[in-house]
Amino acid sequence: MIQDIAQRYFAEIDRTMRQIVALAPDAPDLHVMLKYPLGWVDEHDQPYDRATGKRIRPMVVLLCAEAAGGDWHDALPAAAAVELLHNFTLIHDDIQDDSPTRHGRPTVWQIWGRPNAINAGDALFTLAYVALQRLETTSTPAVTLGAWRIFNETMLELTRGQHLDMRFEQQADVSVDEYISMIRGKTSALLSACAQIGALVGSGDAETARHYAEFGLNLGIAFQIHDDILGIWGDETVTGKSTATDILSKKKSLPVLYGLAQSNTLVKIYERPQFSDADVHEAVALLDAAGARTYATGLENTYYERALAALEAAEPIGAAGQLLRGLAAWLFARAY
Repeated sequence: MIQDIAQRYFAEIDRTMRQIVALAPDAPDLHVMLKYPLGWVDEHDQPYDRATGKRIRPMVVLLCAEAAGGDWHDALPAAAAVELLHNFTLIHDDIQDDSPTRHGRPTVWQIWGRPNAINAGDALFTLAYVALQRLETTSTPAVTLGAWRIFNETMLELTRGQHLDMRFEQQADVSVDEYISMIRGKTSALLSACAQIGALVGSGDAETARHYAEFGLNLGIAFQIHDDILGIWGDETVTGKSTATDILSKKKSLPVLYGLAQSNTLVKIYERPQFSDADVHEAVALLDAAGARTYATGLENTYYERALAALEAAEPIGAAGQLLRGLAAWLFARAY
């Protein structure tokens, strides 16, 4: 499924993004730092040929534009904008989280230092707006202004979600409702904007775009919950990371939050400075006994069904409509 979508759109997304990034000021090493996180070059500015991201977000923009009845080429500026914005957030997230690697490579800050990485992230943020402005060449002024508004509101939501995520690291008690609110901003807001902007460009109709926004928002929440489940019970051969990685890192994911609310023994385990292998196994057993996996799976299904209902209300058409449905199903086909 993802291969079919990529074959349809990937080359044009890549071409448009390269045009935008080429507009960055000519300064030593700056272009390398901008191209590196996008997967185009290595740290020595040599071509890099391994995948560093599936470009899901820009493909959602183009799929929704076409499914809403428009020419997907008209939405290419917005597709480039959301992917550049996404990579800006990843650069800054890696700094804030002290993450040494991403997609199996050293992160930008690990190679060039935190100050340079912050600056490179800021450049990608600015280039995202440069890309978005090009909608004025493919869309009406009303659509361009509407997309600009959605983009700005989404950026504020992303910062809200990131703020809460960092705050929760120090907050002793985090409720499930607080967690859902956080991932609405950190994870779901951008996917919602991708669907909404794409549909707005494709249809020119705000109400149609609203249905697509609901589709993207609920799909994003369900996707994050699915990821939380994989972080504890995922198949290592599929996920590429050790089982219960999220337990070892004490990540306050949805199953963990639910389990902590149900088990005082689990709370005491999480109060320990470090986890041994035995602690991890005990924590997973307590989560199983508390029904945390069943609870998380049920909530995931709830949001997934809401996403599908919103998509059907949008009445997507043609091959793009079928690909959108297929993409949603593919995102949840990752093995537990």
